[in-house]
Order: sequence, then structure tokens, then C-alpha cells
Amino acid sequence: MIPARYQASRFPAKLMQDLGGKPVILRTYEATVETQLFDEVYVVTDSELIFKLIADAGGKAIMSKEKHESGSDRIAEAVADMDVDIVINVQGDEPFIDKVSLEKTIAVFKKDDKKEIDLASLMTPIADWEEISNPNTVKVIVDNQNFALYFSRSPIPYPRDKETGVTYFKHKGIYAFRKRALVDFQRLPMLELEATEKIEAIRFLEYGKKIKMVETDVTGIEIDTPEDLERAKKAWK
Repeated sequence: MIPARYQASRFPAKLMQDLGGKPVILRTYEATVETQLFDEVYVVTDSELIFKLIADAGGKAIMSKEKHESGSDRIAEAVADMDVDIVINVQGDEPFIDKVSLEKTIAVFKKDDKKEIDLASLMTPIADWEEISNPNTVKVIVDNQNFALYFSRSPIPYPRDKETGVTYFKHKGIYAFRKRALVDFQRLPMLELEATEKIEAIRFLEYGKKIKMVETDVTGIEIDTPEDLERAKKAWK
């Protein structure tokens, strides 16, 4: 599932911006299909423009029936009546999708014999302090089993002593959910921490869900700003 909201606070209509002759959202859809990892791939959107774009290109799209605060809410509505077990959320602004990282995320559930993991997601190490301190970069800290402890736009952990050698991790917005965790997410109200940070993954933690983080060295390019789009255009060439 690729949630695709037309309006975005930092970069309105970013998914319809041109990337190598096609809109960003179509590039992401095609790249996701080309991984051949999924039974079905859908774009889930609130925009008739995006819906028509995907349909005209021969793809599959679903129109949201309600307004949603997050991509997870949007996907939860779309899969409510589908007979599925694992649902993957690929961000619409990530046209440089990485097949190997996706495979590692999906593999988490094959090893989860007791079905203790509610969802899995990706993280990548970062070392540049400007990126670590950038509020547009969501950071994650994990326990010794790589289960998420917290997500924040602030630098976490705070470097009171910079000689500890701690590795900072950036959260990449690709999720793999058990369907029941998604249904719970939509049903449960947003609490204070999620509302403060504006990070939807926090809702799962606030309600006791277990998030397994998978480390990847592939950074890719997430198109959050016009500057990101320019970097993406250069990379596409």
C-alpha cells in the first residue's frame, strides 16, 4: 500500500512533481511493482488527480472514503475488508525504493514464530550532526533486540557525553504491519506524544505495540522539500 495525500505541509503537491518525465507518485508505484515482492500494489489516495494518474497508467488505486491524519490510518481503511495478513506501507515520496531492504523487513515476520511482532520498520545509521539535529529527520532508539524504544525529531539520545560512540539512527518511513495492528491503530485515538512529535509510529508504542527495527545502509532520497526533489532529479539522471 502506498498512501498518497495530495497536500503536504512542507511541500504541497510534491507527489505530482516531475521526476524524469513522470510524477513522483507514479515513479514510486512503478518501482514498488518492479520489486516483485508483493501480491498486489495499490496507491491509496484522497486525490482524484492522483487516482486518475495511477489508473490511466494501468495501475491500481483506491480512493479514501474519509479524511485521515496519517498514512497508516489511510491504509487501515483500505485493507479493512481485505483478506491479508501482512501489509507493507511504502511512502509515496520514495521513488528510489530498495528491494533488499524491503525483503529484510518482510523476513522479520517469517522468523516470528510466536507472532509477537506487531510491525517492522527500517532505520539507517547517520553521522552528520546537521542531519541528526534536523527536525525533518526522525530518529529512533532501540533496545538490544532492535525493538523501538522511542522516535523523535530531536537528537536521541542526547549527547551529554559525545565520547560514548553511540550510533544515531534515522527512521525510514517504510512499515510492515500485521493487519490486526493496523486495525487497532485506526481504532485507537491519538495521544499526547504522537500529537507533540507528529510521528505516527509513536502511537503504536504508546499503546504497547512491538516495533522491530531493521537496519539498512541504503539511504535513498525521500522527497520532503523542493531541495530533495532537485537531488532526486540529479540522482535519476
